[in-house]
Amino acid sequence: MKTLVVGVGGVTNGGKSTLSNSLHQQIPNSCLIAQDAYFKVDLNFFSLHSVEVLDALHMDTMMSEVDSWRRDPEVFLRRRGLNPERTTPPKDEEVYVLIVEGFLIFNHRPLNDLFYKRYLMEIPYDVCKRRRSSRVYTPPDPPGYFDGHVWPMYLKNRQEMESSVSGIVFLDGLKPKEELLADVYEDVCQEIERLRGKKTDLVPS
Repeated sequence: MKTLVVGVGGVTNGGKSTLSNSLHQQIPNSCLIAQDAYFKVDLNFFSLHSVEVLDALHMDTMMSEVDSWRRDPEVFLRRRGLNPERTTPPKDEEVYVLIVEGFLIFNHRPLNDLFYKRYLMEIPYDVCKRRRSSRVYTPPDPPGYFDGHVWPMYLKNRQEMESSVSGIVFLDGLKPKEELLADVYEDVCQEIERLRGKKTDLVPS
């Protein structure tokens, strides 16, 4: 059994969840962990502060889930009601893929260090703002929240990420989702085939 950890990051409403879910559906023996599931549930925090920071997330809990998958992907899949798929290669050559999706996954070093492949979805300011305003949040974004918090924090977080993280593949979020999926799927499949030919797991770059 071999493992591969893939990260899909990017700005809010950039298309990372759509891409990650599609990858999960296409890749056998894959599992998806989404960072949004680990927000701290505190309405006062949500309404009064920016949530575009790591302190707004239960990162210890998220890392615990990631570590649980790394210890035994088969057990992790079954715990989530997913049955591991037996593929053509022998059991010791089967590759289990963890897809981690989120807006700050590359800013959390213990998590970022686990990625072998890193993809970042990009969209322009105006598109991001339009998409954000069309979605319903609970609680809703306060007036001016996007320009006052969301976009500035995205730029800040991105600058920090780019100063310390290498090996990121930047994706144009304006491309058709089918085209993005095809490109990333092919790239990940190439890594899976490389990993099958090695005696140990690929070492993150």
